[in-house]
Amino acid sequence: MLTMPKHRWPAVSAAAALLGALLTFGTSPPADAAVPATIPLQITNDSGRGEALHIYTLGTSLTTGQQGWADANGTFHPWPAGGNPPTPAPDASIAGPSAGQSRTIRIPKLSGRIYFSYGQKLDFRLTTGGLVQPAVQNPSDPNRNILFNWSEYTLNDAGLWLNSTQVDMFSAPYTVGVRRGDGGLSSTGRLEPGGYNGVFNALRAQSGGWGGLVQTRPDGTVLRALSPLYGVETGALPASVMNDYINRVWQKYATTTLTVTPFANQPGTKYFGRVSGNVMNFTNSSGAVVTSFQKPDAGSVFGCHRLLDAPNDQVRGPISRTLCAGFNRSTLLTNPDQPDASAANFYQDAVTNHYARIIHDRMADGKAYAFAFDDVGHHESLVHDGAPQQAYLTLDPFN
Repeated sequence: MLTMPKHRWPAVSAAAALLGALLTFGTSPPADAAVPATIPLQITNDSGRGEALHIYTLGTSLTTGQQGWADANGTFHPWPAGGNPPTPAPDASIAGPSAGQSRTIRIPKLSGRIYFSYGQKLDFRLTTGGLVQPAVQNPSDPNRNILFNWSEYTLNDAGLWLNSTQVDMFSAPYTVGVRRGDGGLSSTGRLEPGGYNGVFNALRAQSGGWGGLVQTRPDGTVLRALSPLYGVETGALPASVMNDYINRVWQKYATTTLTVTPFANQPGTKYFGRVSGNVMNFTNSSGAVVTSFQKPDAGSVFGCHRLLDAPNDQVRGPISRTLCAGFNRSTLLTNPDQPDASAANFYQDAVTNHYARIIHDRMADGKAYAFAFDDVGHHESLVHDGAPQQAYLTLDPFN
């Protein structure tokens, strides 16, 4: 299967690495799986909201590399050339089902996003480099006051990967599912009853500025909670919010060795980290230094980038993924063997990614994509099958 780097396009995106992450953990489809050019996606509107619903299937063709959109029949349309300043994109919206109803469309083989918005169409623009995604951390973004969300998916000859994601923001609730080739149904992403409002209430109650992540419309309607990365970048969350934990980790591993076993299916592949000065150096089993990390800041931790960059390789990237998960879950001080396998150990330090903690706590199955490498240890909200019969997107109640 293809390997894709985890990155933003332009925002940190969990799905951009679905194939790469699954390759890392040894997932492969049946050898004889036959995936058609399009598969049905059933969209069910259980939101209880009366506004018109607008659906979009946007992404990159894995055969041509073109960016574009798909209509309700699953036909792919490349975007026209953009401009500078950005020019309006063609209207790619599909009318969604009204409250209490379902509609089935078809989705083609691409890697991208399925957006949905309530009451108002999204404003997409095209630059000379391609599509501009909504960036609601920017107060002047035209989509800032629209209630919307998205799922991320990859469909190719190896099957379907479909997730629910909170990597960029927590907003309109939904569940994803797949009817597998064996006829069984897998689903994830559903909040517990009261979980939607519970996330916002818990963020507001969390000391340290976490309530600043919550965004509302001028009329007071709650729209979303920004990810802590965006909170730090915009000043909604203090940039020093993780400093105490990061400093304690660096202090601990100046005298203790951090052992990283990045591949679940390769238990013999281990790397050993020690801090010297401001740098954590990792050696292999032969004692050779294979990569080094400067002490990260909160933005690097929450975004799993910059000082914790994770290239799509077999050494630095896998080590960085593991470090990033350990920092966000606050397991690095309590367990010198990473990744920590037990969710019961996550988020126990007073200094942690409380956004991720709060979201995971309110998921019915405990699974979420609350930061970019939440798939370390398989704690992500993802469904996959090598021979999918049908995909599902259920828009859940706002309670």
